[in-house]
Amino acid sequence: MLYILDQRLRAQNIPADKAKKVMNDIITTMFNKKFLEELFKPQELYSKKALRTVFDRLAHASIMRLNQASMDKLYDLMTMAFKYQVLLCPRPKDILLVSFNHMDAIRDFVKDTPSILSQVDETNKQLIEIYTPLSGGEFQLIRQTLLIFFQDMHIRVSIFLKDKVQNSNGRFVLPTSGPVPYGTQPLGLIRLFSCSGEEVRRMQFRDCGNYSTALREGSFEMYGDRVIKLGTNMYSVSRPVETHMSGTSKNSSQHTKVNTTPNPLAKEELNLLARLMGGLEVQKSVNTDSGFRVNLFATDEEEEEALISRPDELAYEVINIQATKDKQTNAELAKIMGEFGETGEPAPSSSSKGDDLLAMMDGL
Repeated sequence: MLYILDQRLRAQNIPADKAKKVMNDIITTMFNKKFLEELFKPQELYSKKALRTVFDRLAHASIMRLNQASMDKLYDLMTMAFKYQVLLCPRPKDILLVSFNHMDAIRDFVKDTPSILSQVDETNKQLIEIYTPLSGGEFQLIRQTLLIFFQDMHIRVSIFLKDKVQNSNGRFVLPTSGPVPYGTQPLGLIRLFSCSGEEVRRMQFRDCGNYSTALREGSFEMYGDRVIKLGTNMYSVSRPVETHMSGTSKNSSQHTKVNTTPNPLAKEELNLLARLMGGLEVQKSVNTDSGFRVNLFATDEEEEEALISRPDELAYEVINIQATKDKQTNAELAKIMGEFGETGEPAPSSSSKGDDLLAMMDGL
């Protein structure tokens, strides 16, 4: 997200001081202590709606504003870029190196702001402490969980199409050449062993690729050479970035149909969002005139057309939660919870975990 916003701020000739404030505000909110405490808690993977809601709040944590179409495009670019990075990781553990590449880039954005830099460094230390001890099997589970989350999203991105890492149907292309994962050997050799563990025979086969041995492993320390380039800035070269929906029809089987059946975990979802939103302290400017709008399209007409042509299946129906003591906000949340509860089932008792939402809001 930060890479894309930085590129668009430069393309629209936004004054340097405003552009810097936007990046600093978003990063400050992203690395808010309470917010990160919620993120690092062991929990189920967020739903797409929950992720989109948090993402919207982060993107608007500054004086910058995005129209709905630009917000949709930014989210599509972010999700497809992350899916690409996870899918093409040479080995599951390298997901952590991708995250460290992200952290290195964020650190570079705020290198002149020590207070924000300390927030980023503290988060990096937590990533190292929590994730470096995990086994290969645990990283594989993380990788598969993430890929399952993104498996139905096949949005074509112009940069990926031009670089031939994505097909016209929105699916990514796995390379058949280059270095193999660290700790493994190039393809083409089969070794047979006896019951005692002695090698008794070798056979060669044609691998139809040009593989090589990885020279070294990327650094899992706070600073160092990550070796892999996944997670670095793919927008460093100024070029337009477009997104296109795969499929030829809104009724295409490639799109996931929206399930209108009330989710039995909806109240827990609202509680999760409330906790996350409570940790996002948005910096509001006193002078509202100082805000500005960023357009991720070439023209306003393109932005309006994208909003109209977006398939209904990709509408995220973002839940707008404001973690304040405002009575109207609490009433809206109560209404949302009431809608989720319209299933003909008895109303939950006051001891239900779902009822913690409004009480927690009042306590903020």
